[in-house]
Amino acid sequence: MSVKAIAVNPKEPSRFIAIELPQPVPGENDLLVEVKAVSINPVDTKVHKGVQKSGLDAPKILGWDASGIVKAVGSSVKNFKAGDEVWYAGDITRSGSNASEQLIDSRIVSVKPKSLNWAQAAAMPLTTLTAWEALFEHLKIQEASDDKTLLIIGGAGGVGSLAIPFASLQSKVKVIATASRPESAQWCLDRGADLTVNYKDLKGELAKHNIKQVDFILCLNDTDGHWEAISDLIAPMGHICTIVENEHPLDMNKLKLKSAALHWELMYTRSMFNTPDIAQQGEILKQVAALVDEGKVTTTLSETLHGLTVESIEAAHAKVLDGHMQGKVVVAF
Repeated sequence: MSVKAIAVNPKEPSRFIAIELPQPVPGENDLLVEVKAVSINPVDTKVHKGVQKSGLDAPKILGWDASGIVKAVGSSVKNFKAGDEVWYAGDITRSGSNASEQLIDSRIVSVKPKSLNWAQAAAMPLTTLTAWEALFEHLKIQEASDDKTLLIIGGAGGVGSLAIPFASLQSKVKVIATASRPESAQWCLDRGADLTVNYKDLKGELAKHNIKQVDFILCLNDTDGHWEAISDLIAPMGHICTIVENEHPLDMNKLKLKSAALHWELMYTRSMFNTPDIAQQGEILKQVAALVDEGKVTTTLSETLHGLTVESIEAAHAKVLDGHMQGKVVVAF
């Protein structure tokens, strides 16, 4: 048996090629999954950009968001069996999901929502985990009172589209999301935002609503570009979480004066370092699957491409790189 995959071309790293590999054998904690659909995320384009600079010795398979069917399980796996329908966000240190079959650590996997098809399910795991960890493990908004405010910078993107309903459902905070276009603003409001503002002038836009400071900030794009406004807007003793690496030094002086905290969120940390609580990611996905099947959270899928082909993967990357997507683009096999 062989596995078909779309990989970065080592001879021309800006492009992708179709390859075939031997079927992998599950390790102790692994599942072998027949992949049915994958979502393309900014991390895909960032890793692709990185390997274009560094070069490759062999084809590299990207893709870290998938839904599929379990084909085989490792010797220590007790909670999954062949035939289970699953979803997961993957592990950046392992071969990706742009393949017909993939090995994945069972501890970061959950049974997918029964109410979603393959494409709808594949759109959600990575952004689900990112939003959930940022809001409830770093910012701890579930402990805040109803007079507290949360500003989500990048409300209509993949992570923001889930952070909004999570915050609305699982906390008492007032949710403010940024959106620059009417359709993006409506997208955020439909998902539970209490207010939307244009990110191009955060302080000015919030001032129109008599808001001079916010208690929590979740930054989902351009940490460098928003840092001055973030530093000014965060309340004393407030908490900031960002998922976007900075390219320039961040001035921490205002945060020090306010005793404000800065948190970093990378959903790959648990799998990358095999942390003692790695199985928490499977539990989060299980909780969110229940919320989806109860009709409390909807898929963030906005566009579906078809076929495990060079053309579909390249087209999906182009859509993410455009930077104006609402929700997620998925390639269904």
